[in-house]
Amino acid sequence: MKKILYLHAGAELYGADRILVNLVSELDRTKYMPIVVLPVDGPLVQELKKHHVETHVINYPILRRKYFNPKGMLSFALDYRRSCRAIYKVFAQENISLIHVNTLAVLEGIYLKSLFKAKLVWHVHEIITSPKIAYQATAFLSGKFATKIVAVSEQVKKHLVDSGKVQTKQVKVIYNGIDTQKFRPHNISDNLRNEFNLQRENIVVGMIGRLNAWKGQPTLLKAMIPLLKANDKLRLVFVGGVFEGESHFRDELVNEIQASGVSSQIILKDFRTDMNDVYQLFDIFCLPSTSPDPLPTVVLEAMASGKPVIGFNHGGVTEMVVDGRNGYLVEPIDAQFLSKKIERLVADPELIHQMGSFSRERASKDFSPEQFIQNFEQVYDDALRGDA
Repeated sequence: MKKILYLHAGAELYGADRILVNLVSELDRTKYMPIVVLPVDGPLVQELKKHHVETHVINYPILRRKYFNPKGMLSFALDYRRSCRAIYKVFAQENISLIHVNTLAVLEGIYLKSLFKAKLVWHVHEIITSPKIAYQATAFLSGKFATKIVAVSEQVKKHLVDSGKVQTKQVKVIYNGIDTQKFRPHNISDNLRNEFNLQRENIVVGMIGRLNAWKGQPTLLKAMIPLLKANDKLRLVFVGGVFEGESHFRDELVNEIQASGVSSQIILKDFRTDMNDVYQLFDIFCLPSTSPDPLPTVVLEAMASGKPVIGFNHGGVTEMVVDGRNGYLVEPIDAQFLSKKIERLVADPELIHQMGSFSRERASKDFSPEQFIQNFEQVYDDALRGDA
């Protein structure tokens, strides 16, 4: 049995977090033993332990914008070496065969690869466009040190290769799998509907995503305001939290909602763990990311939940949404056109149903968790044999 050390960037239960849970909990344990190391404590720790996955919290630095200055780079370098040594000390006797780094924001896999004399699989969930130095640096490091790079979409692969630091043959695309038994159309309790202050006659446009500079909540709000003013049965629901130190994104959105003139029709909720039920509150799912989103898990979850999806025509969403079949792809970043597409669906309940059914069918066929696991086990097999 080969031991795989997984390094991740946080401990919440957003998209990449849940994909990690899916992967390590479904691996063939006769072949692979996963050991997960996280930099902080959080709900992901308990979720992994619930699946009987060995999990440790060992603080290590995550590549963030705050480090892109001389003082920050020095601080990162010192913390990086210290934390890598701490991780190695804990697992020195474990005979780690392979290291799986679950994000470009974690660089510790490079040093640990050398310490453990292990193979390195770098799982890339990001399309980094700014700052450019971060894009070039992370592309260079993954291209130079990874035994194999796994990209979550063709758009992510293209972005890496376009850097000039990564060769096409180094990258394999593996689409994330989605649990279509957990995320599926189903009945929900009136208690949840009441918690969101929703009535059965409401038409609900929903968005789930972290509040940050590019997920697009303000853009969706701008698109929805005229529709909400014209239709008192229409509701807009935002669900998502913020990174520590970024509460200003929530404050700004709250202020915009209060100034909208339709705040009574808008619901803003923090991150929660019952997302499979929350999707059933929505009639339409929107994710208008203003920068290319690599392969947003929330879109897969919405599709599996039987919802039509509207997003901007860039990034990985273009590989999930078939324009006009299970939703719409809108020219980035056009809030007025986004508004028109939402209005088109709001006016046609039968079209919502048809598109939602095709979403469910597409998620089940093209993004199965079984295929996801099989593809990763093949990557691990190849890397360990030296065939990557």
